Amino acid sequence: MKIVITGTTGFVGTNLKDYLKASNEIEPMSVRYKLNQQFELKADVLIHLAGKAHDLKKVSNPQEYYEANFELTKQLFDAFLVSETSVFIFMSTVKAVADEVKGILEEDELPNPNTHYGIAKHQAEQYILSKELPKGKKVYILRPCMIHGPGNKGNLNLLYQLVAKGLPWPLGAFEKQRSFLSIENHCFIIKELLENESIPSGVYQVADDKALSTNELIQLLGNSLDKKSRILNLSKSVIKAMAKLGDYLYLPLNSERLQKLTENYVVSNQKIVKAIGKALPVSVEEGLKVTFRSFKK
Repeated sequence: MKIVITGTTGFVGTNLKDYLKASNEIEPMSVRYKLNQQFELKADVLIHLAGKAHDLKKVSNPQEYYEANFELTKQLFDAFLVSETSVFIFMSTVKAVADEVKGILEEDELPNPNTHYGIAKHQAEQYILSKELPKGKKVYILRPCMIHGPGNKGNLNLLYQLVAKGLPWPLGAFEKQRSFLSIENHCFIIKELLENESIPSGVYQVADDKALSTNELIQLLGNSLDKKSRILNLSKSVIKAMAKLGDYLYLPLNSERLQKLTENYVVSNQKIVKAIGKALPVSVEEGLKVTFRSFKK
């Protein structure tokens, strides 16, 4: 099977390329949005990973999100519709639906993104879903949650450094649950979509089987490092006041970072797991341990 993949220099693209190359012909495709450009596709499958991710420093021009995540996706999908390519996989995000989750996020949740990143991804989803698919073609819109693995530390590295240095976790009073996605499970799911012809087109959330609280994550880190995890249950009101102060004094803890560290974000994977008909190969704990071990290198 010939598979064209955009965004192969990124974390997901690098891992996916390696995961699929043993039994497929992989062709990396370098893409960037240009007005009125057209693409010619000659492959069995197009996996569109390229895009502009979150800008944590908030210095990006908002227009860049819409060009990279919406306009470019439109151009590629239009090319797919008139090509011989039979499968289109679009890497969206759970942030195309919600920035905060109460309860468990499922695919039928009414989208309400409030960042330029999430809105642009949602617009791309809507464009894809608005088009009638020619006979014999399939489209999969994937909404992964927080992806991690060797080479992609993100916020997990902050927690790792905390535990490694023997410092206490001060936010023990915030018992929030969060879903994760190991890169191993992510690649496995995409491979199944390519090999199992019975899986229908549609929108699928992608996450590990269960969510963990930050306190559980800290304990798992401690076990991985053979260190005793220290969790403090400081008053929520005191912590929030300190974060507010951090907004003005540019301290490591501010309101936005506190929200990210304590927000509830549980994502259901039941639809994709049922469609695949197989269990995911890696548990959330096993996947996180692999990531934690990579931090030591």
